This record gives sequence, structure tokens and C-alpha cells, in this order.
Amino acid sequence: MPIATYAIACDRQRPQSPEERRRRPEMFGRFANTSRRPLLTAAIVTVAAIAASGPITVRGEEPREKPARLHVMSFNIRYGSANDGANSWSARQTLVKTTITRFDPDVLGCQEVLDFQADALKKALPGYEFVGVGRTDGRREGEFSPIYFKRDRFELLASGTFWLSETPDRAGSKSWDSALPRIVTWARLRDRKADCKLLFCSTHFDHRGKQAREQSASLLRERVRQLADGAALVVAGDFNCTEDDAPYRALVADSPGDFAKLIDTYRSVHAQRAANEATFHNFLGEERGSRIDWILCSEEFGVRAAEIDRFQRDGRFPSDHFPVTAVLEWNAR
Repeated sequence: MPIATYAIACDRQRPQSPEERRRRPEMFGRFANTSRRPLLTAAIVTVAAIAASGPITVRGEEPREKPARLHVMSFNIRYGSANDGANSWSARQTLVKTTITRFDPDVLGCQEVLDFQADALKKALPGYEFVGVGRTDGRREGEFSPIYFKRDRFELLASGTFWLSETPDRAGSKSWDSALPRIVTWARLRDRKADCKLLFCSTHFDHRGKQAREQSASLLRERVRQLADGAALVVAGDFNCTEDDAPYRALVADSPGDFAKLIDTYRSVHAQRAANEATFHNFLGEERGSRIDWILCSEEFGVRAAEIDRFQRDGRFPSDHFPVTAVLEWNAR
């Protein structure tokens, strides 16, 4: 029996005089000067002491700490060089920053980022470290699929970029029916809050090549298996296909050998597929359609929330894609 309950129970067992029984309601209303006041005072003090001392544990068990949560965002921010008129980068740059800071991700993967946009986000997100290169030359030319992660929470253990081609270590390479070079940027991090390792990948599959997307999914699985080194996995990006297509099935299929199974965070939370799940909307805000932007995670995480972020201001959108978000919890299986 808990201490506080025991004190009150013992008080109830003490023989009471008729006078005390008549005065019992008054005692609870005003704590009048009765013989019961010391025992009740002791019970109140005991309860306060227990509350101040922290969670109660069963003898022999260690206190349980609340699992650390990880807020993840994937955001195709649209090329800053595109001729988008009223939706040009200069008109929506601040809105992109606001969209990101509203969610406050611990780790952010972006797509369609050019060098000057990467620099703008570095400036706009001073608490984040940056990992990424341009896909054309492996330096600053062409699209980045960069990763931003909170500096005070994560330690960078290793990072890199590989190309979605038959020569993945050659900058600017493309294969199969791919229209453009495509990349995966990755970072292996140590989460100081959870004291766990995380491999985070940001990618953008080809928009035209069906074979290229299928081969990219297979290559991504194989490369991530090599890079994980025991780390939990999060893969985020614009995959230019839906969950009806082969690349999705390849990524979330049961894993052969030692490769961790990947979970679609959005579908884990929203089990029933709906008509209004589009993530590409061409600056129109159209919701009807299927997701082409996903966040996938390994089973080291429990998925606590996953959403399509449709934030806009006065009918203006930060990008032609809606960002997608997930809240993950370590060791919550």
C-alpha cells in the first residue's frame, strides 16, 4: 500500500468517539481543531514529499525516462532559378523559413536546393549544421539534397553523397533512363539526447525515368545497408512516384539479411488511404492526389505523428510541394 494511502487508512481504523464522528464533515471543510488534524497533516506532507521526489518505481525496477522524440521534415523548396513569376524565390524565401521554423525540425532534408538557396537557409537557420553538395560537380553546381540538423543535439560522425547511377561515386553521373543526375546525401549522427546513432538520408528521384526510379530504390537500399553501421534509419525525400509504384514497394518491403525494414511514417499514422494526400500542388494548393514526398524510418522508432504541412499565408505557398513531417520516438516499439 502506498505510504500516503496507508497513513489515511490507519487514521480511519482508530476508534472514534460520537463527538468526533459528528465533527467529521467539518474537519474536511475547515480542518478544525480535532484529534484527527495531526494525522491528516502528516498525510498531506507525505503526499507532497512523494510528488517532489519524482516518479514512484516498484522495488527492484529502474526509473523509466520518457523516450526522446525526433522531429523530422522533408521539404522540396523548388528551384530558386525557376521563372515562377509571383512565386519566385525572392517572393517566398521568408515563407520557406517560416514554414520550417513553425515545425522546428531536429533534422531537415531538402530537395531542389541551389547553392544560393542553401546559403540562404544556412543564414536563416543559425542553430543548424549543414551537409550537402551540388549534384553536377559534387561541390556547388546543380541541385543539392541537403541535410540540416540541430547543432546542439547532434554530433556529426560521418557524411557524404552518392549518385543514383551505375557509378554512384562519380560526381554528375546518371544511368538507365534518368533525365538528370540524381543524388542521395547522407549524414550519420549521434543523437546526444537519446545517446543513439542515426543515419539520415535526403534524396530526389528522377521525374521522368521509370527504370531509373526503380534502380534508384534498389541502390538506395544497398548503400544504406552499407552505411548504417548499426544506426537507426530515416530516409526522406521527393521520390516522384506514389505508393502504388515499384520503388515504394522496394523500399518498404521486408528486408533481406541485415537491412532494417523501413516504415512509411505517414501511412503508419493514417492507415486509411484518402483522396486528399497530394504533396505536389504546383503552387495551387490542390490536395487531391497521392503523396510523392515521404519520410521512411526503421523500427528503432515509434511513429507518434506524421502530417502533410499545408501552411500558406494569404493564399501564397512557400513551394510547389507541401513539406511532410513526422514525430518519431526512440525505443518506442
